[in-house]
Amino acid sequence: MAEFTLPKNSKITKGKHFPVSNAKGDVRTFKVYRWSPDDGANPRVDTYEVDMGSCGPMVLDALIKIKNEIDPTLTFRRSCREGICGSCAMNIDGTNTLACTKAIADCGKKEVPIYPLPHMPVVKDLVPDLTHFYAQYASIKPWLRTQSAPPTRERLQSPAERKQLDGLYECILCACCSTSCPSYWWNGERYLGPAILLQAYRWIVDSRDEDTGARLDDLEDPFKLYRCHTIMNCTRTCPKGLNPAKAIAEIKKLMLERRSV
Repeated sequence: MAEFTLPKNSKITKGKHFPVSNAKGDVRTFKVYRWSPDDGANPRVDTYEVDMGSCGPMVLDALIKIKNEIDPTLTFRRSCREGICGSCAMNIDGTNTLACTKAIADCGKKEVPIYPLPHMPVVKDLVPDLTHFYAQYASIKPWLRTQSAPPTRERLQSPAERKQLDGLYECILCACCSTSCPSYWWNGERYLGPAILLQAYRWIVDSRDEDTGARLDDLEDPFKLYRCHTIMNCTRTCPKGLNPAKAIAEIKKLMLERRSV
């Protein structure tokens, strides 16, 4: 049997414990991944006990309370607190989701593990490096591409044409789906991943766009599109309830249709 060992400096060690005293309500324990590029130490998992009697209901509320009242060195991203910006995407209780919309009560265990999005370089603590992810997004040219003269007011759509964008435009690019995809873990340098492909399909089916052929040409690649194996992790984990796997399947159908013409 083969045995695999992680490099010594990558092994996660036991971190600090921050107990709570004089709790006024239920106490929940949060086990949070910690790593800093500045100290040269191994990653660790710190344990924080939080008094829920003085804490909001969401995981992000607990993280803010930890940072404000227990450990100011904790680093994470956050912005809107309403599931719109995607900044607070992380792996909570084993699932990629948004900390601002994940209720602590929905976390099954007394201890809630919190890690950065998987298989992404870590900037610090719970902050992943999304540079490559955003570069891939830019590569699909996510804007209307037209050749006709611009109208005097706007490019119109019928209600039916507008309806085609439902389930696509709501994507907030949180990267939860892409970082849950094994194909993206192993082929992320060339495979665009479910989030970017869903965004690509959003522009392909937009009736106002006039560059559909070029968009499909750009995706006609063994890796960009066809590394998807319909594992469905992306659809299961999307915090907005979208279906990236279906969008990818629709792109593949369009590829086949134009070959048969």
